Amino acid sequence: MVVIEDPDTLGIICGPNDRNLKQLEELLGTRIFTRGNEIHLEGRNPGKLTLFLNVMQDLEESVRRGRIPDIHMISAIYQACTSDGADNREGLKKSEIYIPGGSQKIVPRTIHQSAYMNIMRSHDLTFCIGPAGTGKTYLAIAYALEEVLSRRCRKLILSRPVIEAGENLGYLPGDLTQKLDPYLKPLFDAMEDLLTPATLQRMQESNMIEISPLAYMRGRSLKNSMIVLDEAQNTTREQMKMFLTRLGEGSRAVVTGDVTQIDLPCKEKSGLLQAVKILKNVKGIGFSTFTRDDVVRHQLVKKILEAYEQEHSH
Repeated sequence: MVVIEDPDTLGIICGPNDRNLKQLEELLGTRIFTRGNEIHLEGRNPGKLTLFLNVMQDLEESVRRGRIPDIHMISAIYQACTSDGADNREGLKKSEIYIPGGSQKIVPRTIHQSAYMNIMRSHDLTFCIGPAGTGKTYLAIAYALEEVLSRRCRKLILSRPVIEAGENLGYLPGDLTQKLDPYLKPLFDAMEDLLTPATLQRMQESNMIEISPLAYMRGRSLKNSMIVLDEAQNTTREQMKMFLTRLGEGSRAVVTGDVTQIDLPCKEKSGLLQAVKILKNVKGIGFSTFTRDDVVRHQLVKKILEAYEQEHSH
């Protein structure tokens, strides 16, 4: 039994229509019910009781820190409490991104997201590989915005390789920014979600955000900047080496990609695959990997990925 003295905290922990408790019930395989300001676990299994108490303790602490739990956070806390050692629990509690002028505080929704956030903070270059819907690009943008708006970096540089399907970029109408809009829309979607409209407009007007196609980076030295290279699985080996050697003094970079969605003619020549292999033991470079269990998009996305993996294995 756990007693929650504050009724508002109790309501937040339980969630709308006790949704959070139902999620925890499913994870523990045991009925959970409330009685007044008490949350009870049915049964006398010592292992489940200890796990339940640890989860509730971390949940209450998270709510005190201003976090609003949902089913993803419940799962993340449960995973951290079932893991060996206390590192995952402490990492999950401390991992958050606060963007000055942002619309929300960003907190991890899985253990791997927590690790990713901590890796970005402690390394000048981070590689993140994982399937769609795991938050690898969203969290990279959030961290980059925090660094820039906290004045630790001068500007945010967004880049993607342009893989064209039958059309040449030069033939598309408009200036460079307009030509690149379709390719960089996912990055702007993330920024629009993370920033207030006024902050985003101010950043654009003051040139704190730069759109730079990967092909246009040759010869540059990117100093005091926060750089995000997205869809890096579609870089060639030469492009990846060129990008990595652009990193200038005071800059940090995050490289994200999904190695199951390589659009290059020869998948084995992906610059991301080669870079991860070559650089895995280089000190100062961090690596983060997500699986379909980290999908935090619509619940169907995880099932879709699983179905495709099963088809591929047959």
